[in-house]
Amino acid sequence: MRATVGKTNSILARCPPHLHYRRPYGCAVLSIMDVLQSISEIKEEKDFVLKVYTCNNENEWCQIHENIIRKSSTKYTAPSSNYGLIISLQLLRGDMEQIRRENPMIFNRGVSVTRKLGFPDVIMPGDIRNDLYLTLEKGDFERGGKSVQKNIEVTMYVLYADGEILKDCISLGSGEPSRSAYHSFVLYHNNSPRWGEIIKLPIPIDRFRGSHLRFEFRHCSTKDKGEKKLFGFAFTPLMRDDGTTLSDDIHELYVYKVPILLCRLFPYFLIFQRSTKETFSVSTQLSSTKLTQNVDLLALLKWKAYPDRVMDILGRLRHVSGEEIVKFLQDILDTLFVVLDDNTEKYGLLVFQSLVFIINLLRDSKYFHFRPVMDTYIQKHFAGALAYNSAFQKATCGMEEEQFRSSIQELFQSIRFVLSLDSRSSETLIFTQAALLNSFPAIFDELLQMFTVQEVAEFVRGTLGSMPSTVHIGQSMDVVKLQSIARTVDSRLFSFSESRRILLPVVLHHIHLHLRQQKELLICSGILSSIFSIIKTSSLEGDVVEEVEMMVESLLDVLLQTLLTIMSKSQSQEAVRGFSFGQQGEYVSCLLSLLRQMSDTHFQHLLDNFQSKDELKEFLLKIFCVFRNLMKMSVFPRDWMVWNSYFSLAVLFINQPSLQLENATPAKRKKILDKYGDMRVMMAYELFSMWQNLGEHKIHFIPGMIGPFLGVTLVPQPEVRNIMIPIFHDMMDWEQRKNGNFKQVEAELIDKLDSLVSEGKGDENYRELFSLL
Repeated sequence: MRATVGKTNSILARCPPHLHYRRPYGCAVLSIMDVLQSISEIKEEKDFVLKVYTCNNENEWCQIHENIIRKSSTKYTAPSSNYGLIISLQLLRGDMEQIRRENPMIFNRGVSVTRKLGFPDVIMPGDIRNDLYLTLEKGDFERGGKSVQKNIEVTMYVLYADGEILKDCISLGSGEPSRSAYHSFVLYHNNSPRWGEIIKLPIPIDRFRGSHLRFEFRHCSTKDKGEKKLFGFAFTPLMRDDGTTLSDDIHELYVYKVPILLCRLFPYFLIFQRSTKETFSVSTQLSSTKLTQNVDLLALLKWKAYPDRVMDILGRLRHVSGEEIVKFLQDILDTLFVVLDDNTEKYGLLVFQSLVFIINLLRDSKYFHFRPVMDTYIQKHFAGALAYNSAFQKATCGMEEEQFRSSIQELFQSIRFVLSLDSRSSETLIFTQAALLNSFPAIFDELLQMFTVQEVAEFVRGTLGSMPSTVHIGQSMDVVKLQSIARTVDSRLFSFSESRRILLPVVLHHIHLHLRQQKELLICSGILSSIFSIIKTSSLEGDVVEEVEMMVESLLDVLLQTLLTIMSKSQSQEAVRGFSFGQQGEYVSCLLSLLRQMSDTHFQHLLDNFQSKDELKEFLLKIFCVFRNLMKMSVFPRDWMVWNSYFSLAVLFINQPSLQLENATPAKRKKILDKYGDMRVMMAYELFSMWQNLGEHKIHFIPGMIGPFLGVTLVPQPEVRNIMIPIFHDMMDWEQRKNGNFKQVEAELIDKLDSLVSEGKGDENYRELFSLL
């Protein structure tokens, strides 16, 4: 936060009383970070004292605030220890309408609302804005035969095409009344002034075209008893000939000389000579949801002006940058549907392709947070009269609903055929299968709008069932296949009991195969954890006997065998691909979860299914052996199960879908934060606190808890990551104390990071973050 103090009275002695200049005086700086740290409670009002500093060299006035921030104390001075500003700040959270309702007294005092310089992270439909921000950068002017340099003042106006000065189109600060002219501050005897002042120009959209900015340069002198001397001017139009606006950039403008005799005729005298030795620079930044700097986008929005180019205009939409498309998303969609209504037969296919392009763009992680904007548009702003019918006809070739359903069935049959093929000898086929599996879970919600829950579940079951049952199709496809299953389990479709009963057998089938072969155990444990969590939640609402029975039949024996194998290999230090020996607790948790959810009926049914006493004896030996090994494990303290369960619970809590606020609409996210705060952060602090309480026992959880804790850092919440990273430092420190190195922690981190990145759960930035460790 920067506060700049300026004087508006006369700057020089004997100056005529009607002439006033702005002179720089002092600057005060306050760190917002310091404010947030000192305001402990929301709605707490607190005073802050800002010391006002003056510039030692007036030529450096434009960067005094930067010098104060950098503490370059040789470049500024405090005039007096008792000289400063006192400001009162109060932190309020929530959307603006909510804050207005809850704090009427604040807004009754004339509080001004300051919008972000630039666009917010998400621009919702209906958010109209048209602000041009101009920064007065610098100028270089001739001395003009004078023995000393000039005192230069810049005056700026916004002029319309007919020469009329637009009234009240200049804003010098939030809360300040708009005005028709801007006057810069004046630096004493300086022909190369640097200003750095930012001015907002809220120019009406209908007046933008044809308007230009005029800058007049005057010399201010005490010797002149009349008006300030105009010696030059510069100008720039706001729009180019092609209809695009002034680009966000620094613009060096020509300076035109104004002869003394012609000053009073300006601007009516039209012939002026450009000064080749003088320059003047400004920079601009446009924050507009109605005006664009992209010629292709402008052509689309103004398509009616180019009737012969509509096909080309629609085709060039794919060359427009994603930033521009999301900024003008509502206008683009409105335009596309109007074009569709105008001539469906001619433009329908291109409009359809453009809509697919936009939808795919919003799937990119860079623009993923704009998906609620599309949802809001569809629900509240969509007005394409023919779009429902004609888009449906384009997609279905004019077929009726039954034909459409039949075509969907044929589509899924084709997908199943492609997935069933052996792709080991064809790289192209591998990529095709991977693309299908990656994209498949994303269409579930769309299918649920057209088909029943059971119908969609049947589509999905058939598709997942068509994947090869073997686990020898290659590690990369194994991972992709399991990732698709994991996303299916985490989808809304799996939350319905009627669809879960259909999907569970095929999901368990693939998990069973991988556990038998000891392949991709890390991903499998994650899928199982999700299933057990869902079943546990569902048991509170309805009957899950059948689902638990499925899990007992498919999982119980193979879970026991998996644990025995892991324990055996852990003791012999053999490798199990995709799994860490220290994380066998995850499979113990899975086993315990299954046993807890089994009723007496399930246990009796299990016993009844054994064909002989030998089978029963073998099963009992396995389960006794597993628990005996757990009890014998000396590397863990006696209360290991409690601690491990606590950490597993904390990790599941932080990662549960309902707490991932980034996926919620902005309004919902603000409402949750205002009412509950970010519960992931609170739990992360609890997890960190519990880790600290372990004391010397921490070494027993290293490297076992690296994977689960690493999973917490996947949460896209900076504070959560900041809380968790010191734990990894701590793990290194404890291993260093015990072994004289931290190779085990380092190797485990690298292994887990590579696995997460290959699974698509982390990115290069994520890996780079931990390279700092």
